[in-house]
Amino acid sequence: MGTIICPLLNFNTAGSRTLFSSPNPPAAPLSIAFSIHTRLCSFSRVASSLPPAAETEASALSTVAEFDFKGYMRSKAAAVNRALDLAVPMVFPERIHEAMRYSLLGGGKRVRPALCLAACELVGGDEALGMPGACAVEMIHTMSLIHDDLPCMDNDDLRRGQPTCHAAYGEAIAVLAGDALLSLAFQHVADTGNYPYHRVAHPALVVRAVAELARCIGGEGLVAGQVVDMECTGLGEPVGLQRLEFIHTHKTAALLEASAAIGAIIGGGSDGEIDRLRRYARGIGLLFQVVDDILDMTKSSEELGKTAGKDLATDKTTYPKLMGLEKSREFAEELLREAKLQLDGFDPAKAAPLLHLANYIAYRQK
Repeated sequence: MGTIICPLLNFNTAGSRTLFSSPNPPAAPLSIAFSIHTRLCSFSRVASSLPPAAETEASALSTVAEFDFKGYMRSKAAAVNRALDLAVPMVFPERIHEAMRYSLLGGGKRVRPALCLAACELVGGDEALGMPGACAVEMIHTMSLIHDDLPCMDNDDLRRGQPTCHAAYGEAIAVLAGDALLSLAFQHVADTGNYPYHRVAHPALVVRAVAELARCIGGEGLVAGQVVDMECTGLGEPVGLQRLEFIHTHKTAALLEASAAIGAIIGGGSDGEIDRLRRYARGIGLLFQVVDDILDMTKSSEELGKTAGKDLATDKTTYPKLMGLEKSREFAEELLREAKLQLDGFDPAKAAPLLHLANYIAYRQK
């Protein structure tokens, strides 16, 4: 049996695990027994017997349990879409801006900007303060999708149920649209005019956010993951679990990690808070990919809104291919539990969006 080395834990496929194999230890001891996840399941049974101080906590946990996650995501997606619409106006040359807007505004769950906003609000910021960073990470995400879909990479003609950018506009325009979104992301997060007048982000925090954005997408981030992914595709034999994790912690988790870190940085979070949110996002990033691998194997193209079964057709190494479907599902559940532990110690009501986001990623159907 193999061992999956992930940023949050060592998970042996026989079932054992060691928490926090990351070189950065948690900011404070986290107890599984008193995790938010466990308390959410049990608070209603014990609330009536709690002393007054604990009743306050039970009330907060009740708020978490009743949190309207769908409504929250709809609200954040609508706000992000408005901001993105304003950020990319239709100006000359119209063709490139039309292609940018086609991919940027063509749907999507807006998970990364919602994560950025939720992290900002969790540490004391607000939506307006976090919005430039949220738009920037969505621009980067869209760029990565445009480039990933190109014939020279994943060669996909379908994205979100619609023709991909190169299928609609040609390869040259698609490459340039991705390039334009990449540069616009840095311009957008760095421009102090995009922040609210009542609470302009400190220049030092903006510089730190820009550095975070650059780190997550460069040769040690998203690009690194994409390169190793392409090199490992079609080899005729599966790559090891450690190499597979490298691919996904860089190609998928890095941008989610940056989304949370940028939101927390701009929101004025402490180093400890930023680090815990970084680990949370790294965990749900790997979880996202494990679930994505499972869905590619078990759902149709119509259900997913993109080409299904492509991993098998291209002989790409996936978690189900290495571990089997059931072990992959068990690993996803483990990643979910460990990510939730990073939220322990935050205000449960303010952490509710992130708690429910982890659940959403784990149990999504497309």
